[in-house]
Amino acid sequence: MIRVAIVGTGNIANMHVAGLLTFPDRCRIVALCDIYPEKAEAMREKYKLDCQVFADHQSMLSSGIPIDLVHVCTPPYVHCEIAVNSMNAGCNVVVEKPMAACLAECDEMLEAEKRNHVTMACIAQNRFRNSVYKLKKVVESGLAGKICLAQVDSAWWRGHCYYDLWWRGTWEKEGGGPTLNHAVHHIDMLNWLEGRLPQAVMAMLTNVMHDNAEVEDLSLACLRYEDGSMARVTSSVVHHGEEQGIVLQCADARISVPWDVKAECSQQNGFPAPEGNRELMEKLQEFYRGLPDLAHEGHTGEIEDVLTALETGGRPLITGEDGRRTVEIITAIYLSGFSGRTVSLPLGKEEPCYTFEGILKSATRFYEKGKSVENFVEEEISLGNYR
Repeated sequence: MIRVAIVGTGNIANMHVAGLLTFPDRCRIVALCDIYPEKAEAMREKYKLDCQVFADHQSMLSSGIPIDLVHVCTPPYVHCEIAVNSMNAGCNVVVEKPMAACLAECDEMLEAEKRNHVTMACIAQNRFRNSVYKLKKVVESGLAGKICLAQVDSAWWRGHCYYDLWWRGTWEKEGGGPTLNHAVHHIDMLNWLEGRLPQAVMAMLTNVMHDNAEVEDLSLACLRYEDGSMARVTSSVVHHGEEQGIVLQCADARISVPWDVKAECSQQNGFPAPEGNRELMEKLQEFYRGLPDLAHEGHTGEIEDVLTALETGGRPLITGEDGRRTVEIITAIYLSGFSGRTVSLPLGKEEPCYTFEGILKSATRFYEKGKSVENFVEEEISLGNYR
């Protein structure tokens, strides 16, 4: 039985609780922790949990309660501190996205994992969506050919008051806008599908709808890979309709999430034949339809994967190294957007945005954050169109 503690009991923690409760014979929630302990108490009541409540993670770790696994569900600026302290206490950790606010913190967390001989996983639950998992399998099959262009849309919409929450909308507390906190999902998917990092990144940032936030609310980035192929990443909280997606223009076919397939074949003049490559399209459709669905999707699927890794001594699908790679691309997007230059990867420790202090010093502050509220009422949150 894996004993679990959850630090941070805001909206996203509900996904963790629901996932953990799916496996009552394999894990048990023994502690909830929040700097607003009344929120943790409300969560304990809501789910009828037999657990203790704490107001800070250090007192939780030193309480004597046996804890095997800590889920870090706090704002990004404290991910590193809580994860490292938990690993130093001998606990395995699951860290919500993004892994950390900067690469230096990612490296500190990876070193703590290695030093303490524990396991760290990073949340990127969309890998556990049937549509994304199956797209990965199609890419691996080679039927569509190599990826030439990846078009990645992390398109969300957030009202003006979204950034009124005290920790949102500042570089110091949130660490960035939708590039860090929303597109993190899509950038992880891109890295997974490509199986590699780009060589160079060019980006532009802006804030067009949220004058109560320092951070961007829209960014566009172009990534170039070693073989000359490219990716375009849109990160936004100004898109009505919230239509996220990934389109892969491969050598022989176009495949995507949401799933669709197109394949052309050439006439003698080089223009596409009206009927397209029907044989290949049918072959891709047949392959896709033949892939089995996952037993569990989203957070529940990833939590099941982490439990299995801990039970078997294996590695989770989404490791700290994966989390760091995602943060590296996000950092390169910000560095390019701040400086107006093309940024080469990998990023070295000498880069100004390697540390959080460097990000704060380099960051473009679009507006000054004014109004601030401590907590929102608990309402439904949108989780994207991968359901």
